[in-house]
Amino acid sequence: MSTFQLEIQLVAAVVAAACALPGTFLILKRMAMMSDAISHAILPGIVIGFFLTGNLSSPLLILGGAAAGLLTVVLVEWIRKTDRVREDAAIGLVFSSLFAVGVILIARFASDVHLDTDAVLLGELAFVPFDRLEIAGYDLGPQALYATGGVGLLCMGFILLFYKELKLATFDGALCATLGFLPGVLHYALMGLVSMTAVAAFDAVGSILVVALMVGPPVSAYLVTNRFGHMILYSVALGITASILGYWVAHLFDASIAGCMAVMVGLQFAILFCVAPEQGLLAAWKRRRRQKWQFAIKMLVIHLLQHEATPEAEQECRIDHLQGHMAWEESFAQGVVTRAASQNLLHTVGEYLELTHTGRELAREAIVHS
Repeated sequence: MSTFQLEIQLVAAVVAAACALPGTFLILKRMAMMSDAISHAILPGIVIGFFLTGNLSSPLLILGGAAAGLLTVVLVEWIRKTDRVREDAAIGLVFSSLFAVGVILIARFASDVHLDTDAVLLGELAFVPFDRLEIAGYDLGPQALYATGGVGLLCMGFILLFYKELKLATFDGALCATLGFLPGVLHYALMGLVSMTAVAAFDAVGSILVVALMVGPPVSAYLVTNRFGHMILYSVALGITASILGYWVAHLFDASIAGCMAVMVGLQFAILFCVAPEQGLLAAWKRRRRQKWQFAIKMLVIHLLQHEATPEAEQECRIDHLQGHMAWEESFAQGVVTRAASQNLLHTVGEYLELTHTGRELAREAIVHS
């Protein structure tokens, strides 16, 4: 593996971690699409920052993009509060308008500069190693590594410093305000970090991958755990894993690096959506299947209890009678009887079924709670 390959993967991993940190809060606050809006709406802020500095590497571009991102959030919330437009419509209206303004500014005033809409949307990680940071003649590595790494450290420091307040504001904003923690300030600070992360990352990976890394890993992590701290850590780990795997898939098929990374993010979610231990499709199928058998067993013991010591018992408590009375297939009826017997709820006497003490208690409890 060459040095360039290592640098590309390192930048991708840092970008993934930086995006996953604020992205976790966006998912929990049900603001996933805000990441898409911000990642596009920051364009005019970056263009204006470039006009002021004339330098694509200036930190002012990050501040300009962050300001444009905050403007997006403010405009969306202002439109939503009018109660005339839904939030999703407000997001679509604001971010498309601001993004269009950025595209017009680039086409009109910056057409001869390496600042184009293709780079904004798609990025190109393969070019990251060629844009070096040099100080006093020393090559310190790709500039994107320091830009995204610095923003990532800022996000991590902010989360660590205000962890309890952010957690409270995320799950119960009213209580957060009652305790005097200023949830509005925390919200806009978080949106500012989302904007800064998008600005720092999109030149390398493009806005599409920024959205994928902000949304995909946190959603996948949410399928695995319900603990807030674990979700943040899992989001970072999943984002880094998808980035590394995506690079090697792109290398294998000679395809777009950012595109393959986004595909890996989607593939991660698809796998976890199927096999997650509690919320996956497989777990849900097993849970429904277990509940089906449990319900059938309860129906059986209730049926046996109701006919126990009655003149109809000889007919009603026969195994072969269950097929007609319960409308069960023969194999299913036999399966219910077998499972009930294994739980010591009943035992068979020839073709007849008799409840045990445990079975009678279960039947009585089921009747009381029905």
